[in-house]
Amino acid sequence: MDHKNSFSASYAAAGVDITAGYKSVELMKKHVARTRNEGSVDDVGGFGGCFDLASIAGMEHPISVSGTDGCGTKVKLAILMDKHDTIGIDAVAMCVNDIICVGAKPLFFLDYIACGKNYPEKIAEIVGGVAEGCVQSGCALIGGETAEHPGLMPEEDYDLAGFAVGVVDKPKMIDNSKMAAGDVVIALPSTGIHSNGFSLCRKVFDIDNNNPELYVAREELGGKSIAEALLVPTKIYVKPVLALIEKVKVKGISHITGGGFYENIPRSIPDGLCAKIDKSAVKVLPIFDVIAKWGNIPERDMYNTYNMGVGMSIVVPVDEVELSLGILKENGIDAYVIGEIIEGEEKVIL
Repeated sequence: MDHKNSFSASYAAAGVDITAGYKSVELMKKHVARTRNEGSVDDVGGFGGCFDLASIAGMEHPISVSGTDGCGTKVKLAILMDKHDTIGIDAVAMCVNDIICVGAKPLFFLDYIACGKNYPEKIAEIVGGVAEGCVQSGCALIGGETAEHPGLMPEEDYDLAGFAVGVVDKPKMIDNSKMAAGDVVIALPSTGIHSNGFSLCRKVFDIDNNNPELYVAREELGGKSIAEALLVPTKIYVKPVLALIEKVKVKGISHITGGGFYENIPRSIPDGLCAKIDKSAVKVLPIFDVIAKWGNIPERDMYNTYNMGVGMSIVVPVDEVELSLGILKENGIDAYVIGEIIEGEEKVIL
């Protein structure tokens, strides 16, 4: 696309450099190219992102599934650390991990970046992370928007959000109406706090004032600093879960995000049943112990805010537990049992 005749000195004087936008697009094209899949149609830069729905041929009754989300205030830490190459993974993960909960395969993704000033290299770095998330989840990055907001945001600040669309064959949708007492709850480990609970972390660790303690290597975190542990990107569970669904009668999936166990596990449990979680079985990651200790946060609040080391919970029949664990292991996930389904009205008990 030729932009050589497109320049506005007046607009630039007002704080918006449209030529920076063009440069950002050129720099991000190599990242976008990595995400092309069987439905990809054209290159980034047009008015609308296109996707060929012929790629989903063969489904009995295709259902479109969509999800939109952002990275919350995790972006603040990325800005402070001047590390922008992984925050895009978080944006993708938060969307595709949601739509996989009904069994949908992600097809495509669009991102939205709002920034105080468009620094093309930084924008391209952010989009590089988005592309990596798309590669991990098998979806195409078919478009997006970078909006420069002078006067509304500080020049160094930005925010990132995204939107994913997937598809599932209606007969194969995850249906919790088939869940029954005696079914088993499996935990898929998280990589850290993922993208939720950062407002509490900012308070606990005084992140907004760039506390120097954030950058001290700590033995309890395996030699990482608190900042490094907090910025670890969200795990994307799409490919392992799709492999599981192919061979196991999965009855419910919860993406453990903001609100922790108490808010998210009940979302996949039908009325009259309850997930009884064995708290002693949960493999709590060290970063959560550090948060609780530094902030003097009660255990109940921790489980109602963070994933505590469990990024996703899946309910399967008791006779398919070993098969499930084996499939997930083959796909790089060291899953384990954390509870069972019982009769009850509370939806979740810890």
